[in-house]
Amino acid sequence: MVAWLPLMLARLPLSLPILCVGLGAGLSLLPGMPRLPNPLGGSALAEHLAELCVLVSLMGAGLKLDRPLSRRGWHVTWRLLGITMPLSIAILAVAGWMFAGLAFSTALLLGAALAPTDPVLAGDIQVGPPGDDGHDEERDEVRFSLTSEAGLNDALAFPFVLLALGIASPDTTWLSHWFAYDVVLKLAIGTAVGWGIGTLTGLAAFRLPKGAQLARTQEGFVSLAITLLTYGIAELLSGYGFIAVFLAGVAMRHTERGHSYHSNLYEFSSSIEHLLTMVVLLLLGAALAHGLLAALTWPDAILGLAALLVIRPLAGWIGLLGVRRRSDNAPAPWDERGIIAAFGIRGIGSIYYLAYALNRHHWEAASRMQALIGFVVLVSIVVHGASVTPAMDWLEARRERRRAGRIHPQDNAGAEAA
Repeated sequence: MVAWLPLMLARLPLSLPILCVGLGAGLSLLPGMPRLPNPLGGSALAEHLAELCVLVSLMGAGLKLDRPLSRRGWHVTWRLLGITMPLSIAILAVAGWMFAGLAFSTALLLGAALAPTDPVLAGDIQVGPPGDDGHDEERDEVRFSLTSEAGLNDALAFPFVLLALGIASPDTTWLSHWFAYDVVLKLAIGTAVGWGIGTLTGLAAFRLPKGAQLARTQEGFVSLAITLLTYGIAELLSGYGFIAVFLAGVAMRHTERGHSYHSNLYEFSSSIEHLLTMVVLLLLGAALAHGLLAALTWPDAILGLAALLVIRPLAGWIGLLGVRRRSDNAPAPWDERGIIAAFGIRGIGSIYYLAYALNRHHWEAASRMQALIGFVVLVSIVVHGASVTPAMDWLEARRERRRAGRIHPQDNAGAEAA
């Protein structure tokens, strides 16, 4: 199914994740089917399964990005990370606390889990694999921005998860060193480890004497080895492994951008990612069929819908105010900014964050959090999965009209004013 269905669904408003969730729900209801583990249940198995799925997708995302890391080249990404994500977390936390009646620590945890764009389920709107000219990231700022955002924001949301755990804990000594340790130091360690290992691996693959180059093996499983090695070292050094893995992929691609070996590495990572994703979504479908949403209240459902349909688009639009195109420094078209703001897909990363928190603290509202996260992921899979192909087709049609001169420059200004 993982290999074949994407071919059948390429031009349809459906996606493999939608079918995986439905299949999981259907299989779990068959007579005699054993009860499958709940991926949101807070077990160690659920946490590590989602963790590995995110890690593999982060390596794949890093290997896909051909654009050099820079302030100007990634300016949209920095806005999404520095403005959109913190604003989303703040709005979600306040809304969950004041509107849904959750404890502030619980609301903050939900905000941190629901704010990042998922690197796993956002593949349909990301840049293509290495060597694929179909999704040219140099001209397609939408795909590049959503890919790079998804690769970095999982690590940047982690300090807020730890902040929620600290607020929920009776020990108050954490606050004095939270920013210095959980934000600055752990991000710095993760960044250094990721870039260092990625650079060293790239040198081993492409810059050693030709007879000793790792790239000569053409073995794709090396991508998994790099992923686990980078994550393990970063975690042992108390850094954030998520950002380390993504930057390792970016740094390795940076050492020799045009080499065909990147395609082998990416294809192996992509295959493992798809298999793990299918397992997680099958389990999610089974959990939904067995009452995962039973604890969902109307305020929680409204909050979940607002997170996807209001808060993320609003925060995304604010973060992209005044952004300009790299090519000619003209104001970025409103349609491209709208797509970037709207498609904040939620998925496996949110599942992992909740499982991580549930395994480290007893939360009174655990069942409500499980129901809310499950609801948001389900809605995101359905809504974003069904709309991404039509939305990108519409955007590409507008680009073609703009290139042909059939969209007057004032069209963009008029929409901006509206």
